[in-house]
Amino acid sequence: MASTHETGSMKPPAHAPEFLAASGWAGAEILPLAGDASFRRYFRVLQGERTAVLMDAPPPHEDPRPFIAVSEWLLSRGLTAPEILARDLDKGLLLLGDFGSARLRETLDTDPARERELYELATDVLVHLHRHLPMPGLPPHWLEQWLEELKLFTDWYCPAVGADVDCEAYQRAWREVLGPVAKDGLGPVTVLRDYHAENIMLVEGRDGVAHFGLLDFQDALAGHPAYDLASVLEDARRDVSPAIERAMIARYVAGRGVGEEFERAYWALGAQRNTRILGVFTRLWKRDGKPHYRQFQPRMWGLLERDLGEPHLAPVREWFDSNIAPEHRREPWKRAA
Repeated sequence: MASTHETGSMKPPAHAPEFLAASGWAGAEILPLAGDASFRRYFRVLQGERTAVLMDAPPPHEDPRPFIAVSEWLLSRGLTAPEILARDLDKGLLLLGDFGSARLRETLDTDPARERELYELATDVLVHLHRHLPMPGLPPHWLEQWLEELKLFTDWYCPAVGADVDCEAYQRAWREVLGPVAKDGLGPVTVLRDYHAENIMLVEGRDGVAHFGLLDFQDALAGHPAYDLASVLEDARRDVSPAIERAMIARYVAGRGVGEEFERAYWALGAQRNTRILGVFTRLWKRDGKPHYRQFQPRMWGLLERDLGEPHLAPVREWFDSNIAPEHRREPWKRAA
């Protein structure tokens, strides 16, 4: 449930009424709720005073079983994930508990004074999560996976802006930077992977880390603990103040009792993630016909260039300086937007 764009034209799947009737929700009203970058769609289901959320994850494009498995695991660890009320895996339908409409993104937009309070809680969720061994069976998210993901930038972004780049030197630079992170001994933990302000709900009646309802975690991986903190603090869709970011890094370090190697990993994996996202958003535009993702690219460049200012990221910074000219960074996306 990564965003709420283009919901007005969404029609529920034809077999939704039958599924709802079999699940005890006969005659319920089905309203568009959200779509995201995948084939998944979400609808709010209303029946009297009862509400639920219908996930449409159509096969063969989507498989809801990973979502179910991760949700149940998170619930067993004291975190808040959607309860699975009913399922039809053949049709790709899930009926989920409804967290309401108070999302972290809009809450912060309405009341910026709560930024520190709510990002402290977002950090505490990760501290709590990372005290547990990773969920069994998760795919690894480590050095070779980080390097493979980075090809999205050279495969999609560079051709889109007409940049002719040295791909071999790109991989060498990243391996030099990320290799020490992979060996720092801080993982693995469960990585939610898309942990940011548009995937966190504020759930009434729940306190502490359970106050945050988690969404969009079906692609969870076993990886480095710095990844999700970078995800939520270097948000592709909203700016987080540098003072809050600095305070939350310190809060995590204190909460987990880790050392300076965590912060080195934070900047390196933040840069990796932001570079990957530049490629992903370009692919969503070029391949999937979703041009609105172009609007986020200037922010991604700002985040990436700031990350690359860290001394230990010098090999990657030097590659970017040699291969990606200023006119191939923010400006094409500002014009396109």
